[in-house]
Amino acid sequence: MSSTERGTAGAAPEAGPGATHRTRAWATRLVVVGIVLSALNLRPAITSLGALLEEVRDGLGMSGSVAGLLTSVPPLCFAVFGVTAPRLARRFGPAAVVCAGMAAITTGLLIRPYVGNTAGFLAASALALMGIAVSNVLMPVIVKRWFPDRVGSMTGLYSMALALGTSLAAAVTVPLTDALGGGWQSGLAVWAALAAAAVLPWLPLVRDRGTGAVRPEGPVREPADQHAPLRITRSRTAWALAVFFGLQATAAYITMGWMPQIFRDAGVPAGTAGVLLAVTMVMGVPLAFVIPRVATRLPHQGPIVLVLGACGLAGYAGLYLAPAGGSWAWALLLGVSNCAFPLALTMVGMRARSGPGVAQLSAFAQSTGYLISIPGPLLVGVLYQRSGGWGLPIALMAGLMVPQMVVGFLAGRDRTVEEEATR
Repeated sequence: MSSTERGTAGAAPEAGPGATHRTRAWATRLVVVGIVLSALNLRPAITSLGALLEEVRDGLGMSGSVAGLLTSVPPLCFAVFGVTAPRLARRFGPAAVVCAGMAAITTGLLIRPYVGNTAGFLAASALALMGIAVSNVLMPVIVKRWFPDRVGSMTGLYSMALALGTSLAAAVTVPLTDALGGGWQSGLAVWAALAAAAVLPWLPLVRDRGTGAVRPEGPVREPADQHAPLRITRSRTAWALAVFFGLQATAAYITMGWMPQIFRDAGVPAGTAGVLLAVTMVMGVPLAFVIPRVATRLPHQGPIVLVLGACGLAGYAGLYLAPAGGSWAWALLLGVSNCAFPLALTMVGMRARSGPGVAQLSAFAQSTGYLISIPGPLLVGVLYQRSGGWGLPIALMAGLMVPQMVVGFLAGRDRTVEEEATR
């Protein structure tokens, strides 16, 4: 009898093979639901605030500098709290940590509109972002553990749900606020309901210290030294993936924060500029499902990196030469380029052999990457203010795309961090 069967038999001694299969299938469905609901909740805390930032500033008497700081808090929290995720997962199990993360998001989103002051708002936002950070890191771990032979399709599903949650919160927060009476507090707090729903699928799965109360279906082959932490900083692939993650995050935050203003300064109406940003974000929904599936079928993901980077360079060239004339084309190209995010998540799952290895690589790549991404949007704002135009900022964006393509190509090579970190 295998260890998986012994664990199941220990939990239910009278259950036969048929019952064991049904229990596994039931647990697998719960994990899929949990992954989708969790992914939907990994960005609304940020994009819903962006939609109502002016109202929040007025309501709390928040200065412009503090509001600028607020836009830099997400990547900082992702970097600081994300690094703790592997240790928490080893102690409590990934499912338990993700469940707690969803509860933290729920609590933070529910209380932050009603604390009545800037300090409390920032603290509650940090609580929600802490939950997002640990869940960000552990989603690839759970996918690798439960679906080792379907990393591409499950990462695609997760990335698609994440993109959908991002664009949904950006699009409907203001109409929801109006429907709920016009108060920004209710417009922000309503997203706590979606986070609360994401807690429920994980509750039956938190007893086991692996990934859930029931072991995943199918063979899970872990190396004998799976519990020995890797010296992850010795791996060139880990560093390449971390820098790639950071540069693609930089591009994404610059796009979300500044692209509408680029279009508005070129004469595009404000409403149309917002729609163009939504188009860029929505591109991630179908492509986030397709790209990981393609990536897992290739021995080297570098060619995909180069294609996405070429789309980004073309989009930036268009913004520089004719921002208003070809605005829809540039929005589409930059939307394709931003799909480097699901590709990076897929490579995290492919560049490590074991679940613990994926946890360490995910924490390292995401924490280091988000630290790298913090200065980018701020630097774009400084260049724009100093130069009085968008020439230098767009040149910076295009310039950063070149090293992103280089390190992404290196990270896409067919090797694992275990091979490099144990040398």
